[in-house]
Amino acid sequence: MPTESPPKRQVRKDRVVHPVDRRHRILARVAAEQTIHVAQLARELGVSEMTIRRDIRRLERDGFLRQTYGGATAHITRSFDVSFNARALQHSREKRLIGMRTTELLDGARVIFLGIGTTVEQFARYLPPHPEMTIVTASLPIASLLGTRPLRTVAIGGAVLRDELSCNGPSAIRALGRYRFDLAVIGAAGLSARWGITELTDDEAEIQRTAIDRAQQVIVMADGSKIGSATNAIVAGAERIDTLVTDASASSAELGRLRGLGVRVVVAGRPSLDARSGVRAAAGGSR
Repeated sequence: MPTESPPKRQVRKDRVVHPVDRRHRILARVAAEQTIHVAQLARELGVSEMTIRRDIRRLERDGFLRQTYGGATAHITRSFDVSFNARALQHSREKRLIGMRTTELLDGARVIFLGIGTTVEQFARYLPPHPEMTIVTASLPIASLLGTRPLRTVAIGGAVLRDELSCNGPSAIRALGRYRFDLAVIGAAGLSARWGITELTDDEAEIQRTAIDRAQQVIVMADGSKIGSATNAIVAGAERIDTLVTDASASSAELGRLRGLGVRVVVAGRPSLDARSGVRAAAGGSR
């Protein structure tokens, strides 16, 4: 009598963990225990050990973990606030491309304001050293990242917002008042032709407003998920933006409306139109 082969094991759909949630779980484990065990975590999440190791390599590349034999340990220069790291993991590839592309658009700027958020952190990560450049920022992670490099870094001080590790309040505003910026490079919680640049809180928005008012040019970095959306606090109208750097997932209709307001749109990851010009070297780069 033939022996029936055992039924194939089926993966329950309700156990499937999205990669972002899986990496979030890894960060939470490291934050709690300072280490993880690959085999144990693979069993808990119902994936292979190779998948967990790929996640660890991805997190290490993004600066969240430092890998050791058999697991990972916390990167000593990074805060492990779980909600912050969860946001950082969203659209991480697009943010890297945007950050790298934006470093090509400085056009000789010497005094630069850097805003807050994970996309601007990617810009800081890829910013080439320049001993004659001054970076002024409200972001403590960015100040920490750039503080050891051969350029001048100024953290403006003030009260610290826990979720973003950024400075705000009257003393931060007064510190910004001492500078004139060749360029302000900022992120946005939302960006649309109708509402312009928006942030999550008015405390964050006020810092961005003050920096923009004192800047000759403004670059906004925003991944495609932010384009066409708006949050509570208005920073500035879209017409105040000189250049928007985004990715290919951004709404083409909304980008068209922004171009109509005079915004130069640079789409990271697309081939250059003109290799001779950094500012005009991306598809959609004309005003």
